[in-house]
Amino acid sequence: MWLGMPHADTWPQLHDYFGTTSQEELRRKLGDDFRWICPSFFEGFYRHPRGRRVFDLGREKKSHGQAGPLAEAVTVNDVERYEWPNLDYLDFEPCLAALRAAGDFYRASGLWTCFFHDLSDLFGLEEYLVKMYTHPEVVEAATDRVCGFYYEANRRFFEAAGGEVDGFFFGNDLGTQRSLICRPEHFDRFLLPWIRRFVGLAHAHGVQAILHSCGAVHEIIGRLIEAGVDGLHPLQARASGMSAEELARDFGGRLAFIGGIDTQELLVHGTPAEVAADVRRVRALLGPRLVVSPSHEAVLPNVPPANIEALARAALER
Repeated sequence: MWLGMPHADTWPQLHDYFGTTSQEELRRKLGDDFRWICPSFFEGFYRHPRGRRVFDLGREKKSHGQAGPLAEAVTVNDVERYEWPNLDYLDFEPCLAALRAAGDFYRASGLWTCFFHDLSDLFGLEEYLVKMYTHPEVVEAATDRVCGFYYEANRRFFEAAGGEVDGFFFGNDLGTQRSLICRPEHFDRFLLPWIRRFVGLAHAHGVQAILHSCGAVHEIIGRLIEAGVDGLHPLQARASGMSAEELARDFGGRLAFIGGIDTQELLVHGTPAEVAADVRRVRALLGPRLVVSPSHEAVLPNVPPANIEALARAALER
């Protein structure tokens, strides 16, 4: 069972309900088996002398469609003119210390490596998708820059971490409620080769590879399995093709599933008894290679704590 990473506004009501004072105390009380300890969670992870972020947009992001610094890029040289991040500014030590102190739990780590999101921000989402058609060489050059940084950063991180990491947890929301955000052929050209490389990097360091993607990604799960992905998160239960029945039918036993307990309707509006029944249903369909968890890790304050309790209790039933 994994509680996920509740929204900051959710923690106070969870603590009030469960009588806890820290996140770790609450996780232990629930029987949470999973710890996500990411370098970027720690202040000072990227120590740029002028305070730039890793992939700095030069302004605050207000929408996914907002034009980014590569919006007007039409040549590879335009891509190269962007100030790409410097690996030497990374500081892993706070994260490594937290991993060493985590205790006997599954430790998911590595840089978040959300390269699809980063590229969407650097171009602006619409420009990014259009340029896959109009300027594929520009998209490839930017993808190689973003992913090349993440690859080397994660290589250095895994070398420094030694055996302190169990799973490389990396994320890219590739689906909407109904389908993929980009065409499958564009996924194959621009994204899948780097997913393969990140999986290979994890495996070379004795670490499992867990891919996060919200949305309807049924169409590419077979490709992810072929690429060596060990686990898929968060199984957006109400998205097209993502029900436990469909996942079990088409992919059961071929990779681990993490998530699957609906946060769009069930956990918000259901009763504790209904939540418990659904956990048992999902366990029967997707177990034993299953981590029971909400279908979106950032549990919002509209989820009653009693339903979180019901999820945890049913997840850990024998």
